[in-house]
Formats: sequence, C-alpha cells, structure tokens
Amino acid sequence: MSAVTRVVTTRPALAAAYSEVASGAPRAVVPTMGALHEGHAHLIREARDRVGDDGHVTVTVFVNPTQFAASDDLDRYPRSLESDAQLCAEAGADLVFAPAAQVIYPDGATLITVDPGTLGSVLEGAIRPGHFRGVLTVVAKLIHLTGAGLALFGEKDYQQLVLVRQMVRDLSFPVEIIGVPTVRDSDGLALSSRNAYLAPADRARAVVVPRALAVGTELALAGATARDIVVGVNDFLDDQSEVSTDYAIVTDPELGPAPREGAARLLVAVQVGGVRLLDNVAITLTGGS
Repeated sequence: MSAVTRVVTTRPALAAAYSEVASGAPRAVVPTMGALHEGHAHLIREARDRVGDDGHVTVTVFVNPTQFAASDDLDRYPRSLESDAQLCAEAGADLVFAPAAQVIYPDGATLITVDPGTLGSVLEGAIRPGHFRGVLTVVAKLIHLTGAGLALFGEKDYQQLVLVRQMVRDLSFPVEIIGVPTVRDSDGLALSSRNAYLAPADRARAVVVPRALAVGTELALAGATARDIVVGVNDFLDDQSEVSTDYAIVTDPELGPAPREGAARLLVAVQVGGVRLLDNVAITLTGGS
C-alpha cells in the first residue's frame, strides 16, 4: 500500500480510477464525512478483509450539506483531507473520493430525495428534522457512483445504519450493508468526530454515556423489563452534573417497540458542554416482570 492513498475529486476522475480496477473485482465503500479516526480505520480494515487483496476499497470523504439543519454549523465541521488520506492508506484503502458539493449536487438543490418514512422522524429524526432525508439521499448517490457491492457503516450511528439497510431492501439496491461494532476509547467513550468539540472538562464528563449503557446492560442481565431499564438509565443520567439527556430508549433491533424478551437495543443521546453524543448497545431481555 502506498504512503498516501490516491485521492480523486470529480466524477470523471472516479470513473477513470475504476476503469483500472480488474473486471469482476469486489468493491467496497466506506462513506464518511472526514475528520477520520481509529473508528473509521477499523471500518476500512474490515472492508479490506471482506474484499481481499484483489478487491477494491473506496473511502468517500464528503461533508454532506443536506443533512445539516439550519441550527447545525456546517462550516464548523472539521476538515482534514491530507491526514484523512494518510489514515486511509495505512488502513488499506485503495482510493479516496473527496468531491465538492457541486460534484454530488450538480444542479444545486435536489428535487428528488429519499424519504426515510416514519422511522426517520423519531429519535435523531425528531431532534434534527430532515436529517435522515439528507443522509439517505447522499448514501444512495455514493453507492451508485462507486458501484460498490459492499458498504460499511459503524454501529455507533445505529438509527442511520437501520435506515440505510431499510432503504437498500425497499429500493432493491444491489449492495450489502455491513454494520461494524463501535470502536471505543480506553475509558469506553465511543470514538466520534464530534468528540473534538469537547472541552477537556466536558470530555471527562462524557464517560457518563458508556457508563449509562453499562447500567442498562446490568439491568438487562438482572432480568429487568425494557421500561425498568429506561427508568434506571434515566435516573443514572439525571444524577450527572452538566449532562442533559435527549433520550434513553429500548427498542427491538430494527428500532421498533421493545420486545418482552429477546434481542433488543438500548440507545442513548445526551448533551455535554453543548455537544450531542450518541451511543447504543445490544442487550437481551429475558421477560422479567
């Protein structure tokens, strides 16, 4: 692998790069918004393992304007293409596609978009209206542009992962969506580009997020119901200073109502120092009363 992965920024350059890939070679794509970290590197390594040495791995680096609400600071989002390309090379990517907005949206505002349905209006969708319409639309574009047979996403943004899988099923995209377990720092905090916004004191407080998930996991192991797990997690978070809870919820693995027993998901979103932090964990409910 070269010291720096090849970077292309236009559709013709992307097509030219793919013209050099052996016919029939498996392709994987790892869609990102840049500011890459070890969590992204883990996705890239997983993509490389899945396509093998003869396959091709593309990482897209695109800060998608259509998934930012008016209250979000699009301009503030960190951009570090040179170091991103270096990380991609070290993790095993063959190509970085880093287009400008006009490359992805050549006509400006997109008239035809992907409607995320009712699932796109709850949890993150309720707090950030229109967010998942923007996410699904750009993911659909990137999958088509890269022609990938595999697309890899981290489980940290679990609602996004579920919605992308649903889009692919419902619209019959010829691509397999792979969810990759969350990579965590030594104190348990999920790696995220958002963490860079945390002041040192807030970074120390942020460990309440994985600890809240641990509280919920322990309650599940003890036989607690979904409702009691949510109560316990909220009580724990309410006791933390300078932490505001947006939601703590238990669902089924597809984000539907929590089952009485069986596989489930605990999802938490909090604000620490004005930074929203998301996390989740798989749990098993045992039908406790």
